[in-house]
Amino acid sequence: MNSINIKDELSYLFSKVFDKYEKETGRSIVRNTNRKNYEDVARHLSEISNQLPYTADQLGHEKYFAGDEDPSLQYPHRKFDITASQIKDAYQGIVSNPRPFLVDAAYIYLYGTGRKGFEKAPKDNDLVELMKSEMAQPVLVQHRIDKKPGSSIRVVGVMALLAATLFFLYKWLTLKNEWDSIKSDLVLLPHKPTQAEIDSLTGVWLCYTASPQARISNPNRYHLVVSNVVDVKYKNGYFVFQRYGASFNHRGYMQFEAPWLVAVYSNVSNQKDSIESPRYSLMRLDVDKKYIPVISASWNFDVGKLNNIIGIREVYIKQGRGGATEEVLNTLENASCKCKIVEWGQGNGEMKKFYVRNELLDSLPDENLKKLIDEKSILLREPQQALLLTIPDSGGTLKK
Repeated sequence: MNSINIKDELSYLFSKVFDKYEKETGRSIVRNTNRKNYEDVARHLSEISNQLPYTADQLGHEKYFAGDEDPSLQYPHRKFDITASQIKDAYQGIVSNPRPFLVDAAYIYLYGTGRKGFEKAPKDNDLVELMKSEMAQPVLVQHRIDKKPGSSIRVVGVMALLAATLFFLYKWLTLKNEWDSIKSDLVLLPHKPTQAEIDSLTGVWLCYTASPQARISNPNRYHLVVSNVVDVKYKNGYFVFQRYGASFNHRGYMQFEAPWLVAVYSNVSNQKDSIESPRYSLMRLDVDKKYIPVISASWNFDVGKLNNIIGIREVYIKQGRGGATEEVLNTLENASCKCKIVEWGQGNGEMKKFYVRNELLDSLPDENLKKLIDEKSILLREPQQALLLTIPDSGGTLKK
């Protein structure tokens, strides 16, 4: 059994593991190079591998020693946890020295016994046949005695280089085909932007939105609006941006869906390995106007279950191009203005500051802007009463 190529063994084992897991759970596993596709399987096998220090005699596997481990540790920080990357590499055939507990966990999941136990009583004819075929490979012995010194080494080197080249070519073609499939299915980068389109979108924008008016938890939300600073950079056919908000920031990307038609996608910037409050927008840039209205599927960005999906009109106003933006933190000016401060170094030695905060719509000096972002610019996901506030009554309280 030990003569079998370990890469072939692992590839076979995890192909069987995926088949069994899919049948047991009903969850499909996409078997490509994205490690996230293997996370559920990794967690499942980790429940087996973390019991290995106690099951050697019962399940016929190597002896493992738990040591002094903090019992409060959770996946994936325990000593015998299996990660999605380890499973991906094992299945892809790029592991030559795997962790023993990874192999034993796979055997136990498939056959109810560790690798040692399987060797004593094999339960998979296909795996046994694979083992036999590996052991039966002929060894070619060259009997020439007149060869030049070092010629065998050169031949082996050329063959190894050729094999490596073919392997990397195969992997490149596989990744390219996967990427082409993803681009086609998700309609990514459907339009190559012209230089004029690139110039029109890149740069620093102010984005005004009235979403605070739909924030149920805020009783003082009457006519509240907020201006966000959006810094858009061009990157190889698409655009990435940082959006600075009053309370939290967004990150995202943009792409031209068609000439002068831009799709905008973002989510809340956080340290989690997940998407929080995704939002989608459509923008048209084939108009020569100061204000660029954008229709967005967004959120009221409220607390917990009060965070609700809304449709909203936002207004983008281009400030200029070039330079870099940076959030200013922990200064006396922050405390004084009770706002977020964003500095824009414009690249010409000049600096511009933006003060980002919730403010009253009526405090904005531009009447045209007010008309675009009042409470009429918000569409609720379901018709509701008392979600948007309208005008104060004569007594100073707000009418709903």
